[in-house]
Amino acid sequence: MRLKTRADTQDWVRGPENAAATLLEYGDFECPYCGQAYRELKRLDELAGDRLRFAFRHFPMSQVHPHAEIAAEAAEAAGAQGRFWEMHALLFENQDDLEPQSLVGYAAELELDLPRFVDELRGHRYATKVRRQFLDGVRSGVNGTPTFFVNGQRHQGPNTAEALLAAIEGREVPGSEPFTGFSLG
Repeated sequence: MRLKTRADTQDWVRGPENAAATLLEYGDFECPYCGQAYRELKRLDELAGDRLRFAFRHFPMSQVHPHAEIAAEAAEAAGAQGRFWEMHALLFENQDDLEPQSLVGYAAELELDLPRFVDELRGHRYATKVRRQFLDGVRSGVNGTPTFFVNGQRHQGPNTAEALLAAIEGREVPGSEPFTGFSLG
């Protein structure tokens, strides 16, 4: 399966633009499988270095993760103040505490403009972007989280640093069983 919309200026991207590979994740901040993948991605960063460009898109599975959508909006609100990746890390490192008051606490920890952050969360300023990314994911065949695409092609293997590195390098991981994470059905 191929990604319908490649990573662009509407996405949160880190890593060199001329990297050998782009890894795009559709994720949900409340999904425990995404939390495991977050830890693997930190390892992958160390292994791949400048060979990797990483993009993140929201795929909040609100039916099973009631805080996923507001967490995605909080990440966007932090991003509007230049701190998306820091909030991304805090959300995954505190997946069991994504209540609105906790999100404001994380924003304070990042020294964001709190009145602006709270106003944007209350007004659901970034709900349209989050919803657009979710629908983009559905059009690309995403039905669970995390879902990864390597250079626009859906990754079917395990979500380990080693398997993702192999996919980035165009190698297969012998004896690996696919792990798809949490699915819509």
